[in-house]
Amino acid sequence: MKLTLLAAAAMALCQAHAAEPAAASLAANLATSGDLPTVIITGSMPLPTVDQPRDTLAAPVQTASAQQIARSGALDISAFLRRNLGSVYVNEVQNNPFQPDVSYRGYTASPLLGTPQGLSVYLDGMRLNQPFGDVVSWDLIPRMAIESLTLMPGSNPLFGLNTLGGALALQTKDGRSSPGTAIEARLGSDKRRAVEVEHGGSNAQGWHWYVTGNRFKEDGWRDDSPSDVRQVFGKLGWSDARTDIAVTVAHADNALTGNGLQEQRLLARDYRSVYTKPDLTQNKSTLLNLTGKHQAGAALLLSGNVYYRKIDTHTFNGDLNDESLDQSVYQPGVAERAALAAAGYTGFPASGANAANTPFPKWRCIANVLLNDEPAEKCNGMLNRSHTRQENYGLSGQFTALADVAGARHAVTAGAAYDTSHATFRQTSQFGYLNPDRSITPVNFFADGTEIDDDGTPVDNRVDLSGRMRTWSVYASDSIALNQDLTLTVSGRYNRSTVRNRDAITPGGGSGSLDGDHRFSRFNPAIGLAYAPAAGISAYLGYNEGSRTPTAIELGCADPENPCRLPNAMAGDPPLKQVITKTWEAGVRGQWGEVARWSAGVFRAENHDDILFVADNQAGFGYFKNFGKTRHQGVELALDGKAGMLDFGVNYTWLQATYQSRELVNGSANSSSDAEAPGLEGNIVITPGKRIPLTPSHILKAHVDIQGGRDWTVGLAMTAVSSAYARGNENNVHQAGGPAYLGAGKSGGYAVVELNGKYQLTPRLSVFAQVNNLFDRKYATAAQLGATGFDANGNFAARPLPAVNGEYPMVNATFYAAGAPRSVNVGVRYAF
Repeated sequence: MKLTLLAAAAMALCQAHAAEPAAASLAANLATSGDLPTVIITGSMPLPTVDQPRDTLAAPVQTASAQQIARSGALDISAFLRRNLGSVYVNEVQNNPFQPDVSYRGYTASPLLGTPQGLSVYLDGMRLNQPFGDVVSWDLIPRMAIESLTLMPGSNPLFGLNTLGGALALQTKDGRSSPGTAIEARLGSDKRRAVEVEHGGSNAQGWHWYVTGNRFKEDGWRDDSPSDVRQVFGKLGWSDARTDIAVTVAHADNALTGNGLQEQRLLARDYRSVYTKPDLTQNKSTLLNLTGKHQAGAALLLSGNVYYRKIDTHTFNGDLNDESLDQSVYQPGVAERAALAAAGYTGFPASGANAANTPFPKWRCIANVLLNDEPAEKCNGMLNRSHTRQENYGLSGQFTALADVAGARHAVTAGAAYDTSHATFRQTSQFGYLNPDRSITPVNFFADGTEIDDDGTPVDNRVDLSGRMRTWSVYASDSIALNQDLTLTVSGRYNRSTVRNRDAITPGGGSGSLDGDHRFSRFNPAIGLAYAPAAGISAYLGYNEGSRTPTAIELGCADPENPCRLPNAMAGDPPLKQVITKTWEAGVRGQWGEVARWSAGVFRAENHDDILFVADNQAGFGYFKNFGKTRHQGVELALDGKAGMLDFGVNYTWLQATYQSRELVNGSANSSSDAEAPGLEGNIVITPGKRIPLTPSHILKAHVDIQGGRDWTVGLAMTAVSSAYARGNENNVHQAGGPAYLGAGKSGGYAVVELNGKYQLTPRLSVFAQVNNLFDRKYATAAQLGATGFDANGNFAARPLPAVNGEYPMVNATFYAAGAPRSVNVGVRYAF
């Protein structure tokens, strides 16, 4: 099969195992044509083209085009990944459609600080993982601007840091690929409304341009869960026969409310209810990216990019104060009543207030603020605010070339990259009291170190951390056509990173200070073979290594002498080791005539020095530390094709994500903990072979589309995911039982069906509709064990169980990330 150099370069960098099986014919074709493909390979992200035949990519690389993304009706890129790509699933921990944890083979790209990040994400070669925490904010990626996406499997070293389980590459549109003007409007359930506009064009002088913008608003299907998304994107470029230069500008200004998990009994009473509120995230982002490529000769392509990005994030979260759950918070004492009266308050109880007649207590909270005494124990609510500012910029350059060396044809890519960033993170916590509508009314008292709780420990949840991160790297790959059927690929990347943290609250280093200077460096190799014994069938085998450095938030909570509770506090920073992932992969792929394509593969990835939040033996707090080893292994099967009017596809994944080392972790909400009595604080022991929480064993996706000529299409898609253990059940043995432990400690399996259709009324005007969760199933995408502050009737309840040796046990429950109920969306699109 005739291929391009792009395919060979993609093979070198889409895992070593993805070596191109037809590189010999590739080299011959390119040598005779005297022409290199005009493809930019910037930011260490060489990519296969979306329209490239799949049998040229022997690895399980998955691609999608703008047309496929639009036809799916997906709200954003994360929704498309969940519905359409194999081995991808979503944990909706935030319960906002733009804030999911997207996982591939058990590795995650999440917008939440503290979540272990294992996927790298790029836009036009620019890294989208943010400097502080490696998080990925899906709401900042404009869906309509995406021309293609490519999901690369494994710990490919050439995609840089954080590529433990895979890399997602997004390419944006330009005026040549997307000419013309279109406007799209949609309405849907829960007052969803959106407008999108795009325009692209080019001229004979080589200029091309593209611009798009959207505005999305909805009330959300849960109580008090609105979203407001505003995005603009523009690209201006110039090209001739040998050179292409483009500058991209994008801006987003979003307000997202994601009210998180809900306790099982409250969810059963009201599926749309929230535990506490608000949980608001405001994201502002501006990016600039200059890319260029130049065909320097018949066998040499030069490319590079320079970028700048600024992100400003505010969060405002209303939470329960867990420290109040074992306190007497109902009846104000004599001194407290006197303080309330002196301050002009009336209506507070003189006696007899208890959990039965005071479901939402506030008077002891207010009185302790007036007395400057113990609001940390008597206030049952807390408002947590954070502000993160990030600026990052960098540059990269590389070349791609063909050469004959020692009688073999080589496709070589090599380059270097430099990235630097500055981030500041500030967090404060203000006490308050819970209201019947689950909101928090603040009182004039902050957890800033001025309060001493009942055991003499200062209560200080403030964080004021600034950090500078720098990474430079060099990388290279070589795809060598050993003969017509066999290709060897070798590649590697050397990264050197520095992290410089400075604490504005406790500067100077030492106990309790976040100050620290950290350096990490490593060379990650990859090697693989690809074999194509006959037309339409190929096989591959490969090994590769990737790494990620500890983030500032992990380095800020790594001292066993100063344990902390995230995300409310950080303390101390002994050095952590890099996480190293080593991946083996093998598979075969083939084609049944002109009807269907199939593939089957196996993989095993082992994380060494994985980072885990570990319990402190005495205090019940915890800290981040390097965990010995974890393993992600599985089998992937895929079939897709087209027969007449039918377009169909099936993906199945068997995934086994397990711990492979023994470790002690906090397990206070787990029935198997070593607590002195049920409901008291305790720890659990992880043993090798236990499944990692939130990772299902089975993922099945299927779709069928009926295309009725040019006028209409109808599609039906199903996503099925098996059960997964809850966070807090890392030892996999929690059982519901007694008054202290409610819930199974896992989320059940589920299957969700979606229906969509489109009708072309005129050559320019089309209408479309989509029904999500067609059968209105109630399901959960994630679960977590934790102490609950409410009784079965939804009233706040402190000291819910009798004391044991002077300590009050908690009622612990399973909290769920409930899936959205059935919704209907309709829209219209007009192309000028």
